[in-house]
Amino acid sequence: MRLVGVLMAGSDGHDQIAQARVAAFRDVLQGLGWAAGRNVRFEIRWAAGDIERARTFSAELVALAPDVILASGTTAIATLKQATSSIPLVFVIVNDPVAQGFVSSVAHPGGNITGFSYMDYSVIGKALQLLKQVAPKLSRVGFMFNPDAYPYYEVYLKSLDEHHQEYGSDLVPLRVRSEAEIKQAFDSLAAMPDAGLMVPPEPFTSSHRKLIVELAAQYRLPASYGLRDYVTDGGMMCYAPNILDIYERSGAYIDRVLKGAKPSELPVQAPTRFELSINLKAVKAAGLSIPPAILAIADDVIE
Repeated sequence: MRLVGVLMAGSDGHDQIAQARVAAFRDVLQGLGWAAGRNVRFEIRWAAGDIERARTFSAELVALAPDVILASGTTAIATLKQATSSIPLVFVIVNDPVAQGFVSSVAHPGGNITGFSYMDYSVIGKALQLLKQVAPKLSRVGFMFNPDAYPYYEVYLKSLDEHHQEYGSDLVPLRVRSEAEIKQAFDSLAAMPDAGLMVPPEPFTSSHRKLIVELAAQYRLPASYGLRDYVTDGGMMCYAPNILDIYERSGAYIDRVLKGAKPSELPVQAPTRFELSINLKAVKAAGLSIPPAILAIADDVIE
């Protein structure tokens, strides 16, 4: 019986979307001969966007001495990296893992960590361009994230700010650490003329996505999100990698580690499938319409 640990940085065990992601990589493992209860056991922890919970659960999983741990999100891999340098770790949904210091290089990760990256500057820039095409009058776009859960977005902001003229809108940092601060951020953003919203992927905001979507609708703010989950919950649009595809691909890496491969031998892989998702009801509620050219390239349209 082999043991596979799983640390989900965001959401919780009752979130159906997050459960579907766990099921995606487990199904791949089953197809590769790893049947739960027969030759493999899973220990899953849900940090729900709380970095202290992530630290606690990282310690718990490491103490169980699993054969490998799947780390979902930057908070998960960051806390696990601090907790162990020997147990193989496979991450998913992590931006720029080299710059963040999780691996030495993409081709040769080194150490006990490898995995699958998610966003880069170009993807966020493309999402901003698409939002601008839907809402041409946008002059300011709030960039909402929790700096404690995802401090690396401070680096992103600097890069995006250098190219803000390309997007025709100024980025306004919205640093939030609680529900109260999320509400305050919306109050300040809504007071700005021709304002919009961008919420990049990170565990804290993802765990509060329903509140964020509700407030964006309340203030009729054009909004783009870094996870399709928001669009499913009523958000306006999302341009991002296909997450289920990444989880499925991670199952193959978990299988290889269980069969003896070392993380240092497995190169970090980038997303291969990107999707544009649009919620037409949310677009209409904000008093906007989708240009035919944008609608024609959308992969997923929710009526």
